[in-house]
Amino acid sequence: MLKIRLQGTTKDLKWFKKILERDRRITVLSVSEPFANKGTNRYFRVYADIEKNRK
Repeated sequence: MLKIRLQGTTKDLKWFKKILERDRRITVLSVSEPFANKGTNRYFRVYADIEKNRK
């Protein structure tokens, strides 16, 4: 399992989450709610747990 931290605007985070969910090679186990970054109100971070599909 991979634990990934993603950082960007909320629009970019939603866009990339959709890309991850469509990829058949992996399973997205969970994605956290966006957390605000210190010092900016534009960029946020989310944490994702991803697992490789076994075929």
